[in-house]
Amino acid sequence: MVAMVRSTQRVALGIEYDGTSFVGWQIQRSGRSIQAVLSKAASIVANHPVTISGSGRTDAGVHASYQVAHFDSEATRTSRQWVLGINSNLPDDVAVKWAQEVDGEFDARRSAILRRYRYLIMERDTRPVFLRHRSWWSREKLDCGAMTAAATTLLGEQDFSAFRAASCQSHTPMRRLVSIALRRTDSLLQLEFTANAFLQHMVRNLVGVLTKIGRGEAEPGWAAEVLASRDRTKGGVAAPPQGLALIRVTYPDHYDLPPPASG
Repeated sequence: MVAMVRSTQRVALGIEYDGTSFVGWQIQRSGRSIQAVLSKAASIVANHPVTISGSGRTDAGVHASYQVAHFDSEATRTSRQWVLGINSNLPDDVAVKWAQEVDGEFDARRSAILRRYRYLIMERDTRPVFLRHRSWWSREKLDCGAMTAAATTLLGEQDFSAFRAASCQSHTPMRRLVSIALRRTDSLLQLEFTANAFLQHMVRNLVGVLTKIGRGEAEPGWAAEVLASRDRTKGGVAAPPQGLALIRVTYPDHYDLPPPASG
C-alpha cells in the first residue's frame, strides 16, 4: 500500500472589518470574534478545519482596513477561489480583499516589521451620526500644536508601561514608536501611530493623553512625565475603541504582499 502525502500550502489574507459588533479579533468563550468567523468561512472553502492567525489582536469595537492573516490548507485553490469562497461565507461586516500563497516561513504576526493605526476624532458642536462608530466626538477643537509637541517626546524605543492595559500579556513593555502624525480635515482630526508593535490598549491610551493636552488640561511636557512614570494610573482615561482602526501592516519586501489602498 502506498501512503498518500498531501502538500500543504500557506495562504496570506488581506482583511477589512467593522469591529462594532465583535468582541475583538481573538476567539473568546462568548460573543462574535473576527478570527472565529474567518476560520469558519475558510474551513468551508478548504473542506477541512483551518485556524486563521492574524497580525495583531484588535480589541472589541476596533476596526481594520488592512489586517493581515494566514492559514495552512491541504486544499488546492486559486487566490480568486479563496477570496470569493471565503467572502461568500462571511457576514457583511467582514471581507477578504486578497489572498496570496506564501512560503511556510511567513507568519502574519511574527513576520510583520511595522504596524500603523489611525484614530479619528470628530470635532464639532453636535454629535456625529454617520461616523458615530468610527470616531470619538469632541465638542471642542483640540490644539494640534500642543499635541504634536507632546507626541515628539514619545518617539523611539521606549518602555510604554504607562500606556499598556493592566491585562496586557506581552512579556516586555518595550516598543519602538516610529512616528505620530496629526492631520485635520474640516472637523475630522486624524492621528496615525506607526510602531514595530503595540501593547494592549497602547494607542487608545496615547490618544487619551494627547487629547487631554489638546484640550489644555495638561501641558505638552505631561506626556513625557507619564511615559517616565511607567505607571498606567498616571495616564488618565483611554480613548474609546470606535475611533481606532488598523490601517497598515508592513512586511519584508520579499513577501511581495499587496499594499493597502492609499488614503
